[in-house]
Amino acid sequence: MQIVLVRHAHSQANARGVLSGRLPNISLSEKGVKQSQELATRLGVFPIAQMRISPMQRCHETISPWLAALPPTSQKLLITDENLTEVDYGSWSGKKLSVLSRHTLWKTVQGNPSAMYFPQGEGLAHMQQRAMQAVHESLDSKRKGAAVLVSHGDVIKAIVANALGMHLDDFQRIVIDPASVTILDYSHGTARLTLLNDTRSQLTELLTGPKRTGNLLGGGSGK
Repeated sequence: MQIVLVRHAHSQANARGVLSGRLPNISLSEKGVKQSQELATRLGVFPIAQMRISPMQRCHETISPWLAALPPTSQKLLITDENLTEVDYGSWSGKKLSVLSRHTLWKTVQGNPSAMYFPQGEGLAHMQQRAMQAVHESLDSKRKGAAVLVSHGDVIKAIVANALGMHLDDFQRIVIDPASVTILDYSHGTARLTLLNDTRSQLTELLTGPKRTGNLLGGGSGK
């Protein structure tokens, strides 16, 4: 199965340089609305086994244009999954990143995130654990097709790090932009990264093409 990881589009909080976390009523910016419309076209139509989405408003607004274009049978597959919700940044929520970057714990966030527990919030290690639960539950689906997971930057970075066997302390080396698509292929058991942080490509062909074979010398010949 392919796991299609979609980050929400550019939000009002992104525009203000604010760490919104789980604060309510954070909608897409004007730029984000345009990105969500472009995302619907980029994703196109492909077989869907399951759709899981963070409960945050900006995630629902991001995927709504694409969801509206799908047949009713596919729309019914949508599951709101708390395990994909944004990190609980606790008392850091709502503060400007420029201010937080001067906090004594900022070095921990950047250099040793596995040890970071946000004041009055949650730890990044716990976030990764719950995010991977959403992935594993998706992989248990008996339906044919890809699983689409709509979530947040740090959550997707944590999933990718786990899939590649990276320590969580290295997850800041991964970049996940707003409205980007990342694809993990679990067809042969161990996850393989087939697309990372893509914000431009038309993805229908990649998601409907023949399954990739096992690991090959030379990296394979493409689809």
